[in-house]
Amino acid sequence: MALQQTSIFSFFSLYPMSLYKRLALSMTLVFALILYVIYNWSSSLAQYATVQAEQKLHTELAQHLADDNPLLQDGVYDKKALENLFHTLMLLGPAFEFYYLDPAGKILTYSADANKIRRQSVDLSPIHQFIAQPTSLPIFGQDPRDSTREKIFSAAPIYQDKALQGYLYVIIGGEIYDSIFSAAKQDQALFRQIIWVGISLILLLVMILVLFRYFTSPLRTLAKDMEAIKAANFDQETVSLTRWQPDDNNEVAQLGCAFLSMVEQINQQIEQLNHNDKIRRELLAHLSHDLRTPLSAMQGYIEILSLKNDSLTLTEREQYITTVMRNAEQLKLLIDQIFELAHLEDGQVSVHFETFPIGELVHDIIAKFSVKAQQANIELCLLPQNLQHVIYSDIAKLERILSNLIENALRHTPTNGKIVLAIVLIGDRLSISVTDTGSGINDSELAYIFDARYRASNAKGEKNKHAGLGLAISKKLSQILNSELTVESKLGQGCKFSLSMAANK
Repeated sequence: MALQQTSIFSFFSLYPMSLYKRLALSMTLVFALILYVIYNWSSSLAQYATVQAEQKLHTELAQHLADDNPLLQDGVYDKKALENLFHTLMLLGPAFEFYYLDPAGKILTYSADANKIRRQSVDLSPIHQFIAQPTSLPIFGQDPRDSTREKIFSAAPIYQDKALQGYLYVIIGGEIYDSIFSAAKQDQALFRQIIWVGISLILLLVMILVLFRYFTSPLRTLAKDMEAIKAANFDQETVSLTRWQPDDNNEVAQLGCAFLSMVEQINQQIEQLNHNDKIRRELLAHLSHDLRTPLSAMQGYIEILSLKNDSLTLTEREQYITTVMRNAEQLKLLIDQIFELAHLEDGQVSVHFETFPIGELVHDIIAKFSVKAQQANIELCLLPQNLQHVIYSDIAKLERILSNLIENALRHTPTNGKIVLAIVLIGDRLSISVTDTGSGINDSELAYIFDARYRASNAKGEKNKHAGLGLAISKKLSQILNSELTVESKLGQGCKFSLSMAANK
């Protein structure tokens, strides 16, 4: 069986074929084998039924011959007379062969050609079984004309004064019967077989080709779509793909839906990669100026210190060193924010969610910026003062977002201005807002306020330098925390940044 399977697989490997052709060829071979087995089994069954009927029909043939013939009736063994008798009976019934056996099964007289006799005796066990149980048919006995063949028969014991003299052994379907009718049967059987197998194979091939073409049609469609999308370099816009309907019972449709989802996901990822690459290139272009500015300033003042160190007064030297330190801090802040934003965009950040009271966090943040607000003569307040709300979030990242928003508000709020950190529970969502009375933002710029390195018109010419990435970092952090950061503003009236998040776990 393993050899047969290997041969089939070798054939398919030597002669590549489509799935439809493989299935059609395989099923044709299998069905032909089934037809062959069924035909042989039905022929054997028909032959068994035929011999059983023949033997039942002639069960009492030998007994009638023994009762009606004077030679056999008296039990007298006369070889010459029996030979004449058997010859006469054979002429009347050419389908039979007659043998006279002694009580031990030795053949004494027979009607067949002496040159064709291959046995000198026959086994008496089938004869005894036939005489004792004539209804358990068919029973096969040894054929004297062949050393291995068995045939159906009729038999009767021959007595003389109640003494067993031998047996009359009649082979049903003798040599003449076999020679005359076997050729006709073979021709007829062969003809029937050819017609049966031919019609069956034609019907089989037609049915298989139709069914397999129907069942493999979705696979061919899916294969064509795969080749088309591959040739188009996975560009879904340039290829018209088949729209598969979800079907729980059709595996091909499920595979087609999965393929479409995969193609869509690949296109989305390609678009996202292209978008990220574009943003990175723009970011690098924009940041190059901010990187060069503090570096140029540092380089200039360091060169002055190096060239005019002996001629500089102590006050000038301290002023130059302070300027270098301020530019170095600005450069470090910018580099830190660039790396932080890069890690956030690449997903290289771990989140530690926990349940904690929001009141403790916001009071700490207000305390952290209170001194800076007092120095700028800006009122920084919290509403309401008493907070009992509990949230489920990452405390460090939430603090980073609120700190960025308050620092941004302090940078854009003028002297005697006001910044309000308000917390309001709306349903099962907690809204944390930072509202200032600063310069505000144009409506046309609100859509870009969270883009990396985008600076609104109110930030141009600022006295206080900053890296410009705080709002972009806050937006990324809010997405990581499954929250939403939005902005509302009117030019000249200030801004309101709101962070909406789940109130509890």
